[in-house]
Amino acid sequence: MKHTLYDQFAERKKLGRKSFTVLIDPDKVDTPKLDKLVNLSVNAGVDYFFLGGSLVINNNLDECIQQIKQNCDIPVILFPGSPSQVSKYADALLYLSLISGRNPELLIGQHVISAPFVKKSGLEIMSTGYMVIDGGAPTTVSYISNATPIPSDKSEIAMCTAMAGEMLGMKLIYMDAGSGAKRPISEAMIENVSRYIESPLIIGGGIVTPEKAYLNCKAGADVIVVGNAIEKDTSLIKEMSDAVHQLSTAGSVS
Repeated sequence: MKHTLYDQFAERKKLGRKSFTVLIDPDKVDTPKLDKLVNLSVNAGVDYFFLGGSLVINNNLDECIQQIKQNCDIPVILFPGSPSQVSKYADALLYLSLISGRNPELLIGQHVISAPFVKKSGLEIMSTGYMVIDGGAPTTVSYISNATPIPSDKSEIAMCTAMAGEMLGMKLIYMDAGSGAKRPISEAMIENVSRYIESPLIIGGGIVTPEKAYLNCKAGADVIVVGNAIEKDTSLIKEMSDAVHQLSTAGSVS
């Protein structure tokens, strides 16, 4: 039986298998760079690609996905910054609701507008409670969202927000310090949140070393997302992937 990607996320969590995801911004890759990134990811055992950005200026989303698909079988999941970032060539879409903010447009407003197009795309839709955590520096996502991030030392706020998102029906919880964050999300916050939710927990933003990726997984993260650090040094892909998978327990997902 073929699993949907959400079933795969849930099954991996149940088995204690951690996942490593490479985040690709279509504006920051050309054809040779993307080919290299994909080849390195295949060799490193990367589990997923997230594709998107707070701003996608160049109209090459479809081309990027098709290029990835021609070179590997790693699932491509859209991580959209706006309703326009939808492509039928992807495998799934994170349908993000910014539950950490109080901007109604990003809680439900843009979803109402985009719903017919998203439905028509035929993509697997994964409802995702998106939480922006203060990473010590202004980020594009915080600027675009016009929402105040959750303070990095307020684990109880993050915990209650994640719990609320899960009880409202969000299938995934995604905590993000933002691209280029000076300070990644603390293990204490990750541990506090993961203890109180059953949904797969995705962590991204400011993860620049394999050690931090490992510690995040040990604290309870199920999926580690790295983009900015890999853009600067692609050799980190293998080290990051090894660090994340080091904590996985025995088991397999077909």
